[in-house]
Amino acid sequence: MEREKTRELLRILEENSRRSAETIATMLDTTVEDIQETITKLEKEKVIIKYPAIVNWQKINEDDLVTAMIDVKVTPKRDVGFDDVAERIYRFPEVQSVYLMSGAYDLSVVIEGKTMRQVARFVSEKLSALDSVISTTTHFILKKYKHDGVILEQSGDDKRMVVSP
Repeated sequence: MEREKTRELLRILEENSRRSAETIATMLDTTVEDIQETITKLEKEKVIIKYPAIVNWQKINEDDLVTAMIDVKVTPKRDVGFDDVAERIYRFPEVQSVYLMSGAYDLSVVIEGKTMRQVARFVSEKLSALDSVISTTTHFILKKYKHDGVILEQSGDDKRMVVSP
């Protein structure tokens, strides 16, 4: 499959991974076999890693988890840079995501815990205790409005101002 169609296939799957190969083939004006072969190839090459569902956990009160974003300043290690400390951090089960950042801090870490105290304990006992970590700043997520490009709760009214020529 040509490069541009492969990119479009990835966009379609990212938007809704439950679309059938037949539907995607129609959308991209190609064959079902071509779609299936390309998807298999992309999965083997680890371009497609996982097919996630986006869940609005705020609607399920029984599993209220606390989510925090932690800004981390670190001292990179010789020959491995930030990769070694990032790997040590993402191996903790509480950690959902780790990103190398530009700007005032080096890593952005997203974690989940049952309580704010549990998150604070993770930061003070596990994260800050790593020898490469210089400082941390923790931000607790109070409410999610949009996640991975999906609006979680949408009111029926469009409140944007109409702009016309």
